[in-house]
Amino acid sequence: MKHYEVVAAIIVDGDKILCVQRGDSKYAYVSRKFEFPGGKMEIGETKAEAISREIKEELKMVITVGEEFLTVNHQYPDFSLTMHSFICTASDLVFTLTEHISFKWLTRAELGELDWAAADIPIVDKLIRS
Repeated sequence: MKHYEVVAAIIVDGDKILCVQRGDSKYAYVSRKFEFPGGKMEIGETKAEAISREIKEELKMVITVGEEFLTVNHQYPDFSLTMHSFICTASDLVFTLTEHISFKWLTRAELGELDWAAADIPIVDKLIRS
C-alpha cells in the first residue's frame, strides 16, 4: 500500500482559520471533504519548503510558516499518510483556488461544523480544544 508524507497549512488570520474543500475524487471517502491546504513533500524538501511550495501552487499565496502544530498518521482504505501540520500566516490574504472548489474562514469553535477529511480531524479536534 502506498504511503505519502504530506504537509498541511493551518493559515490563521486573527481568530479565523482557512478551510478549503476538495473537489470530486476517485476516492469517495475524501471527495468534497474539507481539509487544510497542502500536499505531498518532494524528495530533498524540508517540511517548510514543501508547505510554502504547495500553498503557492494551490492558492497562489505566499505564507510564513510558523510552528509545527500536529503530526497525524492516518490509514485510508487505499493509502496511508503522515501529515505534518503547521500554523501559518500571510501578510496578503488574497488567494486563488486552483485545486479546491470552495473555502471558508472559520473560528476554532466553528471548525466542527464542516465535513472534514478523516486525516484532518485530529488537527481540527486539537484546534478546537486549544
